[in-house]
Amino acid sequence: MGVADWADGLFDRIDSARAEANALFEPTLRLGITGLSGAGKTVFITGLVASLLDRSRMRLLKAAAEGRIEAAMLRPQPDPEMPRFAYETHLSVLDGDPPAWPESTRSVSQLRISLRYRPAGIMGLFGPSVLHLDIVDYPGEWLLDLPLIEQDYETWAEAALATARSDARAPHAEIWHRSLDAADPKAEHDEVTADGLATAYRGYLGACRRAGLSSLAPGRFLLPGELDGSPALTFVPLPNPGRHRRNALYAQMRERFDAYKRVVVKPFFRNHFARLDRQVVLIDALAALSMGPRALGDLTATMAETLGAFRHGQSSWLDRLLGGRKIDRLLFAASKADHLHHEQHPELIGLIEGMLAEAARRAEWSGTETRAMALSAIRATAEQEIQQNGETIRLVRGPRLDDRKEVALYPGALPRDVAAVLAEAQTAAPGSAPPDWPDAEYAAVRFAPPRWRKNNGKAPPHIRLDTALDFLIGDKLR
Repeated sequence: MGVADWADGLFDRIDSARAEANALFEPTLRLGITGLSGAGKTVFITGLVASLLDRSRMRLLKAAAEGRIEAAMLRPQPDPEMPRFAYETHLSVLDGDPPAWPESTRSVSQLRISLRYRPAGIMGLFGPSVLHLDIVDYPGEWLLDLPLIEQDYETWAEAALATARSDARAPHAEIWHRSLDAADPKAEHDEVTADGLATAYRGYLGACRRAGLSSLAPGRFLLPGELDGSPALTFVPLPNPGRHRRNALYAQMRERFDAYKRVVVKPFFRNHFARLDRQVVLIDALAALSMGPRALGDLTATMAETLGAFRHGQSSWLDRLLGGRKIDRLLFAASKADHLHHEQHPELIGLIEGMLAEAARRAEWSGTETRAMALSAIRATAEQEIQQNGETIRLVRGPRLDDRKEVALYPGALPRDVAAVLAEAQTAAPGSAPPDWPDAEYAAVRFAPPRWRKNNGKAPPHIRLDTALDFLIGDKLR
């Protein structure tokens, strides 16, 4: 470790100690929100903040139901080096004419909302307390990079090349493989060749994402954030050529991989990820289910791998003083529950519980409390029942996003045998689905946002957002 690194570490610890001293009087809880693209992170945070500012729909958040939350207010950004989550912009898009969904998360951001509340019991006699809730939003794709910290280039490249030639990936990797076959890892490095290889590799990852596959590391290749165009994103996996010169293409790729870990992955882990107290992982299981067994199996494996990088357990005062925290509560949230009638929500919860069973067991062993829920932070549909041939059909109804036409949807029944579905997801041939695979109607309609603010409402309609908040912060409001 160099002198500069040692000094930076010392100053970081001093800042952490100062923050922890201040937290004795006004505690701060850092809540991470993540999920792969399309899972609904931006909508979740916008709905969460709107619902805390106006708590009229927060009946199952115990402190709100008891009237002990006296006020909530957005406060100045606590970390000046981090972008602020654009809450007002996203809210104005949702409240537009016509209303629309805001753009997806593309980089890390943060927002502070402070709650003044009266503690429960005898402690309430001493006056109100304050809890600062720092909400940290970051792309789930960036989580995919955390396992790279423990890998060297040779190990990563060998695994990435094998994955690209697997049955599920090879059809999407044809252009990448042609570029790879034309490259000589022993040849002298030149930037044109490196850039061409990186472009082809990004194209391969993008094709996999469009096919519903989820394991897309390096995560910054498709969501570069502020690193768009940086040389740090122009490395690819190459076969090990054995002996080679120091200026060979293979050597340069290895150096750039190491630089990516050093300047991108480790700072993200240290500055953001390792400072979280609690975490929400949003999972669009319905979309994966609708895209077939391979997509569901890939999402299951990807989430299991990335969740292994979480720092689980109860933080001690020493952990916090030294700038490291552990995640003591972890919420697995199946998003877009408003696409299903509530009677199918137990099956949706069972699906994500089965997908993340091993990750939940590891977290609980380390002392983290976990929970799985089906929710919608902003509900876009209403439920409807019709009679057909003597049977009751349970639908969801709402305005379609593309033409605002009111439509009713019955997406089919979610499977009850989760183990069988996940087994089929692991063994199904590429491009096919078993005859009994659920219909692909779960993502058939994209509903428009509700006009809740224009209908004299301040808090958005939701499904179980108050229950989720009670799990995430309720103990801190007692």
